[in-house]
Amino acid sequence: MQKKIILKEIFGFSNFRNGQEKIIDSVSGFENVLAIMPTGAGKSLCYQLPALLREGTSLIISPLIALMRDQVRSLAQVGVTAAALHSHNTDEENETMLENVRMGRLKMLYVAPERLASRSFINLVKRLNVTFIAVDEAHCVSQWGHDFRPDYLKIGLLRNTLGDIQIAAFTATADPNTQQDILNSLFIKKPKIFLNGFDRPNIRLTCKLKQRPRQQLIEFVRGYNDQSGIIYCASRAKTEVLAQALNDNGFKSKFYHAGMSSEERRHVENCFQIDDGLIVCATVAFGMGIDKPDIRFVVHADLPKSIESFYQEIGRSGRDGLPAESLLLYNLDDVKFRRMQIDESLGSVEKKIIDHGRLNSLLGFVEAQNCRRSKILEYFEKRSFSSCLNCDICSEAPKVFDATDTVRKALSVILRTKESFGSSHLIDILRGKTSQKVKRLSHDKIPTFGLGSDFSKEQWQAIFLQLLGLDYIRPSPERLGAFYLTKKSLPVLRGQEEITLKLIDSIKYLRGNRFNKSRELVLEEDEPLYSFLRQKRKEIAQSLDVPSYIVFSDKTLIEMVDRKPRSLDEMHSISGVGQKKLSKFGNQFLEIINGNVSLKTDRNRIKIAGHSNAWLYDKIVEVINKHNRGVTGLDKPLHVSPSLILKIFERKPKKLSDLKKISGMTSGILRRYGKPLIRAMSYER
Repeated sequence: MQKKIILKEIFGFSNFRNGQEKIIDSVSGFENVLAIMPTGAGKSLCYQLPALLREGTSLIISPLIALMRDQVRSLAQVGVTAAALHSHNTDEENETMLENVRMGRLKMLYVAPERLASRSFINLVKRLNVTFIAVDEAHCVSQWGHDFRPDYLKIGLLRNTLGDIQIAAFTATADPNTQQDILNSLFIKKPKIFLNGFDRPNIRLTCKLKQRPRQQLIEFVRGYNDQSGIIYCASRAKTEVLAQALNDNGFKSKFYHAGMSSEERRHVENCFQIDDGLIVCATVAFGMGIDKPDIRFVVHADLPKSIESFYQEIGRSGRDGLPAESLLLYNLDDVKFRRMQIDESLGSVEKKIIDHGRLNSLLGFVEAQNCRRSKILEYFEKRSFSSCLNCDICSEAPKVFDATDTVRKALSVILRTKESFGSSHLIDILRGKTSQKVKRLSHDKIPTFGLGSDFSKEQWQAIFLQLLGLDYIRPSPERLGAFYLTKKSLPVLRGQEEITLKLIDSIKYLRGNRFNKSRELVLEEDEPLYSFLRQKRKEIAQSLDVPSYIVFSDKTLIEMVDRKPRSLDEMHSISGVGQKKLSKFGNQFLEIINGNVSLKTDRNRIKIAGHSNAWLYDKIVEVINKHNRGVTGLDKPLHVSPSLILKIFERKPKKLSDLKKISGMTSGILRRYGKPLIRAMSYER
């Protein structure tokens, strides 16, 4: 089967997404490949489709059980035989897998990297006709990556065991250090590298200072009624507190963190996949194995540790291409915590320098004075643009001012107090506040005392926050978070460089700002139909014990609502509706869209729905029905089997002699239907 046919008939798509086809061609052409694609760009198809183009079994290395099970269930619904090998398999699942192996039916085998060292697994693999290895989340092989998994290093040994077999590696985030580790660990020779961009234009980017953060979160979530989302927190305790607060305010929420048992975590993962409106409050332990396409928002209740982590986590939203939103909440304490976390780590000096650089890139994004999306693309792709029109800054740019003198005052007070104090004490000095601590240390005598009295405490906090974000100052772990100056600050302090900051008064503006509500996905008059289709999808999903999106994605339902197909042929043209799903679910959704209309139930007709010449099959059926009782209409009905109708359709005979040769064609059928059928074959629509 050609790739275009597989794309439509099995996966239900008429066209490839940007960059997919070139990668698929390379993998299908037995080339080693490293593909760096943004989340939601359809990387799974880039190894699933080539697997279907070949004989034998493709081996997919995947990091989490939840992800593997989800992929296998999705493939089963489109008629592809796949299996996942992991510790949670039932005896029945293992037996089914082994039977498919024996019969040569298994097209894809998913396995966690921890299995690669198992002798029994190696013996199993040797029994398979493994055509290539696909490595999902390939950044896990790198110690520079944000999700390092030591077991990924065993992939190279498996490659050697299978005789230098073809490898296709995929990831969404990989800076130059990580890319080099992937190349060194997985490939003997440099593979063909695809860099398909990092832009996710459907995700709206927003950053806000924490100001009554719990209320900020609740207000934000209200805009996403009955829609799934993730809220990332820096601590386990916070996940539990926030989940309870959301439940108390009428939302459905669960918490997730590494302190829970494996059974408890698995329960939350399953609930999140199945439930359309669940919000999970989680640490970073949650997410890498989540491939739910209809996550509408990701919130960071605290500052992430790096721009790679942030990008990976927000990428879990909007994988269906529909609008999604990222909200990041932060404050001064968050930045201090991340700085000190790096300095107190056991990593090498080189790693600490790199980690500070990654955090700097994230803080540059957070404290951006122009387009946030541009900041992300500057980091990952070394390119930028002026405006994306889908971030809070592009919607309403912050006002900025020349802060050179103001910053010099802040840097000077840090130096004059011997880099021994944090923001609270420094702000007291700048504002001229004669606290007991200020008097005791005689800090009311230094030249900078009172020079910043024109700014409030909150405004000075905003200044120090921006200076931390821009890496002019850092907190010292040895001095309990006291600020010290970096080399970057010296030119400003000496009057050799000017600096621009966000206008202080913009802090006031942030307080009353309401978050954008969820964008309307369908027209108001179509909302009832959309709700009915979602309910039908949910009923089917529950009966099959699969997530709703495995039946049809939100994007597919929205297209149904928009186009309102009246036949299986029209339904087949909708993105995400392949032959298997059309056969299983098509009539049920057509009934809802069109009411009680007459629907085709002929299985053969369903198989060819959407084909350019499907009308000819209908013409053949029309002819047979018209002549069923002969020319007079009084003869005994003469049955023609659906299989014979299909053979006539496929052969398209032009003469009676050709019609006579078709298996199953009796003399009686030929006499009654022969001439009308031949006339139908010459009919042009």
